[in-house]
Amino acid sequence: MDFLFTPEQDEAAALAARIVGDKATPARMKQVEAAGDRFDRELWATLGEAFDWADLDLVTLARVLVEVGRKVAPVPLAVHGACVRFLADAGEAADAGLYAAAVAEERSHLPATPTVTADGSGALTGTKTLVRAGMAADVLLVTATGPEGVGVHLVDAGATDRQAQHTSDGDATALVTFAGTPSTKVGDAAAAERLGQLLTVLAAAEQLGVTEGALTLTSSYAKSREQFGRPIATFQAVSQRLADGFIDVLGQRLTLWQAVWRLAEGLQAATEVAVAKLWAADAGHRLAHTTVHVHGGVGIDLDGEAHRYFTSAKRFEFLFGGATEQALAIGRSLADA
Repeated sequence: MDFLFTPEQDEAAALAARIVGDKATPARMKQVEAAGDRFDRELWATLGEAFDWADLDLVTLARVLVEVGRKVAPVPLAVHGACVRFLADAGEAADAGLYAAAVAEERSHLPATPTVTADGSGALTGTKTLVRAGMAADVLLVTATGPEGVGVHLVDAGATDRQAQHTSDGDATALVTFAGTPSTKVGDAAAAERLGQLLTVLAAAEQLGVTEGALTLTSSYAKSREQFGRPIATFQAVSQRLADGFIDVLGQRLTLWQAVWRLAEGLQAATEVAVAKLWAADAGHRLAHTTVHVHGGVGIDLDGEAHRYFTSAKRFEFLFGGATEQALAIGRSLADA
């Protein structure tokens, strides 16, 4: 594995950091959240002007997503980027617009046998839940079972019935119903697995940014907040929590880039993706709670920043399978080895 980034990848991350840092301010995010869907379309447009998503390699896309997560920026880049990267790898052109992936179903993330079905003409019937950016998407990538087995289908989002579902951080996802909805098949079962891995690893990349941002915010607060005449960062219990968070981020970072690199190189990566998501879930859980605990009452104050890291980390903890589901997947791969 090559642990080094190219100058171009570093420049893309630096540019994303500047844009997100300028736009995703606490005041701006309060305005966006008041609209009810936690989607900053102005920031999304600015990022779209700066980057051609279809031209970004997977590593660069993941670097940009870390910066998005670091400021908990309210844009659906992880799901859009995974869809665009999937289409590019499949030799399909991604037209202009916002892409979302309809892969989750009730009580099941990335199921091996989707309950949405496709007939011989490609018409889809069934339901998908918790489709991130599903309410705003122009195009959907849908996993469905058809006459030839599991496949990935391209669907005009406007041809579906969509109802809003809200997650813990205020994001508006969608309950999408297909009723004989026309589609174009763009991939088989192997492609469906690839789409699932891209979605999972890019969600883990954004979660890395969330945990890094949470750790930075919390350590800065601990240095400035005083109790009993000295900063709380000097208290052993607080410093140990922050040290544990630092170690968690290191493990999360290592496993993420291993998984991203293997996917980018076209290597088998199912186990590595599961390991990266396991670390993202566990580290996200611990750092979310550390952030709130160290901040105290400020941690749940909606006028502050800490609560956004908590709710975002908790959502990404379970997105596309939490720690238990990933551990089971890793165990199955070891048992089959």
